[in-house]
Amino acid sequence: MTGQGRTDRTLTDDEIRAIVAAAAGELNADGKSVLVIVPDHTRTCPLPLLARALHENLAPKAAKLDFLIALGTHPPMPTEHIEKHFGVEPGQWEKVFGQSQAFNHEWQNEDVLAHVGTLSADEIDQISGGLFQMDVKVTVNRLVFDYDRILICGPVFPHEVVGFSGGNKYFFPGICGAELLNFFHWLGAVITNPKIIGTRQTPVRTVVNRAAEMLKMDKFALCMVTTKAGLFGLYFGSPEQAWSAAADLSAKIHVTYMDRSFDSILAAAPEMYDDIWTAGKCMYKTEPIVADGGELIIYAPHVTELSYTHGAVIDKIGYHTRDYFLGQWDKFKDFPWGVLAHSTHVRGIGTYVDGVEKCRVEVTLATGIPEARCRKVNLGYRDPASIDIADWQGRQAEGRFYIPRAGEMLYKLKNPPDWQKFGE
Repeated sequence: MTGQGRTDRTLTDDEIRAIVAAAAGELNADGKSVLVIVPDHTRTCPLPLLARALHENLAPKAAKLDFLIALGTHPPMPTEHIEKHFGVEPGQWEKVFGQSQAFNHEWQNEDVLAHVGTLSADEIDQISGGLFQMDVKVTVNRLVFDYDRILICGPVFPHEVVGFSGGNKYFFPGICGAELLNFFHWLGAVITNPKIIGTRQTPVRTVVNRAAEMLKMDKFALCMVTTKAGLFGLYFGSPEQAWSAAADLSAKIHVTYMDRSFDSILAAAPEMYDDIWTAGKCMYKTEPIVADGGELIIYAPHVTELSYTHGAVIDKIGYHTRDYFLGQWDKFKDFPWGVLAHSTHVRGIGTYVDGVEKCRVEVTLATGIPEARCRKVNLGYRDPASIDIADWQGRQAEGRFYIPRAGEMLYKLKNPPDWQKFGE
C-alpha cells in the first residue's frame, strides 16, 4: 500500500501529487482502460486536484481514462454541475481532461445494471446475526466491465449506515441497483445509527465487502481523509487496504469526544447539502450528544426540499423511529427500505408501545421547507429568520451548542450510554 496520513497538519499539494504519481505507477495502466469512480458534490473532496493529478499521470499512457460519479440514489448531475465539481470552467472540459468522459450512475435504469451474484439467505442470516434471512440480489453499473482497471477515488468519513464510508461503498451503494442498497440501509437502521456510526467493522461493511468480492476485475482505491482545511491522509491499494488505513485516520480526525450532552444543539448544514436527504447528516453525526428530551435543530435556510429523489415517499411515511416501523411492519414493508432507514436516522432513537410513539429528542427543521410540511412528516419547525446563531455560541456550560458545517464531524460522548454501544 502507498500513502501517508497525519494528524498534526494537512498534506501539501506536492505530497498529494507524489502519492498519486506513485499510485498511477502501481496501477500499471499502460495501454489499459481505466475507470475512476468518484463522489458527487455532497462529499467534501479535493476532486479538482486529484482528478487532474490522475489525468496527468494516466492519460498519456492509458488507452482510455473516464470517470463515473457514484450517485447512489442522489439526483444526476447536469453537465454544468459536473464541470464545477471537477473544477472546470464552463465549456472547458476538453481543454482540461481531453477525451475523458464523466458519467452519472443511473441506479433506477435496469439497462445499465448487471447482475453479478446473490447473497444467500444463509449468508445474510450469519452476517446480520439472525436479524434477516433473505436472498439479496447484487447488481452493479455494467460500465465497470468495459474497463481494465477500476479505481475508487473518494473520502472516508464516519457513516450512519456502514460505520465509515468509502472503499467498496463506492460500488455499493455508489453504483449499484436498488435491491442491495435498500437491504443494507435497513439492516443498518435496525441496528441503529448511534451503534453503527463511527464503528469500524459492522455487519453492513461485511455485506458491502462480500458483494465486492463478486466483482472479478482489477480493483484499486485512493482513499482520503479530508476536511475543509485539506487532506490529512491519502492511501492507495486494494479497496480493503486503502479503506482500512483511511478509516483508522478518520477515527482520529473526524470524531470529537464530548464530556457532556446538550439540551439544545444548532447544527448548521453546509451548502453542499441541498435537501434533508443529505442535510439529515446533521442529525446522524450529532444524535449521540443530544440529551434525553433535548432538541436538535437542523439549520439550513437554503434547503427547500425533503428529498429531490424520494420526497413523495417521505410525505407518505413521515419521519419516525425504528420501532414505529417495526411495530407496524405489514403496513410499511413494501416501501423502499432505504427511505425507511433515512426516516429513522433523521428521527432518531425512540419507542413504539401500545400504538404510541415516543421519540428521545425533538428534531426541528429551520429551513426553507414550509411549517405545514414539517409538521406533516413529524418534524418540528422554526422560521430560520428567527434563529440568532449567537444564542448558541459560547454557551456549552448552559447546555447549548452550535456546530458550523455540521454533517461530517461525528460527536460522541466519552462515556456513552449502552444504547450507543455496538453489540449491546
